[in-house]
Amino acid sequence: MTGKTHIIGGIAASLAFAQITNYEPVLLLGAGAVGAVIPDICHGGSKIGRTFPVVSKIINTLFGHRTFTHSLIFLLMAALLFNAFLPNEAIAAGLLVGMASHLVLDMATKNGIKLLFPFKVTVRFPITAKTGGTAEYVVFAMLSLLSVYFGLSAFDFNL
Repeated sequence: MTGKTHIIGGIAASLAFAQITNYEPVLLLGAGAVGAVIPDICHGGSKIGRTFPVVSKIINTLFGHRTFTHSLIFLLMAALLFNAFLPNEAIAAGLLVGMASHLVLDMATKNGIKLLFPFKVTVRFPITAKTGGTAEYVVFAMLSLLSVYFGLSAFDFNL
């Protein structure tokens, strides 16, 4: 999936998460959008990879793309770090929700992810989409609509 699809996925997921928590929706929304791009630090051409090229190169050299940073162990390590060092629970939760949304979206691609890293098992959904293809644009549109729906509910807009 492309960066914009990951970002809208993080937004939709964090706004959906806001429906079942008492966290501030604005914090979840912002953190969810940021968290949605974090797993692609392993790819030098990604939004975050271009922002932190040295870190991206090191991670890619050590692990490759869609392995460690796309795994449950990475999510667990991030959760521990966020909870230890971030002063706000809503921000930590939003980052994790955004990161989780990234993994789910990449499981919908042909290449899948190494969700159970260090095991070399590739995890993907039975039906996949090509990155940048028509199916991804449909996913993007659906996530955009979900973001509006959950956003209206999270911010108590009564239309």
